Amino acid sequence: MREITFEQAAGEAIREAFRSDPRTVYMGTDPVLDMRNEFGADRVRLTPIAENSFVGAAIGLAGSGFRAVVNIRMATFGFVAMDQMINHAAKITYMFGGQAKFPILIRMTVGAGFYGAAEHSISPYAMFMNVPGLKILLPTTPYDVKGLLKTALRDNNPVISFEPFMLGKTKGVVPDPDDEYFIPFGKAAVRRRGTDLTLVALGRMAHIALEAAEELAGSGISAEVIDPRTLVPMDTAAILRSVRKTGRLVIVDEACQTCGAAAEIMAQAASDKNTFRKLKAAPARVCGLDVPIPFSPPMEHYAIPDKAKIIKAVRGAM
Repeated sequence: MREITFEQAAGEAIREAFRSDPRTVYMGTDPVLDMRNEFGADRVRLTPIAENSFVGAAIGLAGSGFRAVVNIRMATFGFVAMDQMINHAAKITYMFGGQAKFPILIRMTVGAGFYGAAEHSISPYAMFMNVPGLKILLPTTPYDVKGLLKTALRDNNPVISFEPFMLGKTKGVVPDPDDEYFIPFGKAAVRRRGTDLTLVALGRMAHIALEAAEELAGSGISAEVIDPRTLVPMDTAAILRSVRKTGRLVIVDEACQTCGAAAEIMAQAASDKNTFRKLKAAPARVCGLDVPIPFSPPMEHYAIPDKAKIIKAVRGAM
């Protein structure tokens, strides 16, 4: 076991797939020169800044027997390729009656916290959750991003990996390359055990929720922190088990509140009769404001969740 960064772990997963499957190809605007040197220019294509074209090319490659990896980089750039992702990649296997496979991994970074302003700081995964046919990842640790991407690179369906930009340089323990492992989709991680309240935290917020839980423990509040890791499929069963145990639910998501992933999690808890009967307080959300992310650092901080906002919501639920 060794400590590597989130970015390094993701890169390892892709390189291992390239070495095991010669029909894996890569397209993106990022200068992955080391991959290009190892695997050649035919398999690693540096593309123009034209996301609609190279996502469309990836769909064609996937349908022709290749496994396509696409790095769009910031999620806002992905809006240029919405037609390709939503009208084509998500639906094409269904429209072919399952007769063709389209294994595509699309990577995008999400989140604020680096003063990137409105056009570089969005977290739009809820938009894609509304599209049948896409599997959606939201990894939060180096261990998870490698294990989830390795699973995605064995999947024959379109997978979108939303990776929090601010976690790119964070380090964590990851098995040695010889110790291969995979993380199944739809299996949440319980980051901290607790008895008084369930904190479901998405993306980078999982780390901040753990900080909040640590501080709350000092005042006698035991919070259980659950990180879904994948949004489609989502491990609803693990979330509901925790809520039935604690009787309280607070969901933390950096994305906007309206029609967000937090609303879906809250609806699942409220609509399950066994869980609803166990609730001791109304579920609560701590989400980003419904505004474009400001460039001003103080205003950006105001617009997204932080430890103090989480603690306030937990105390309210208690």
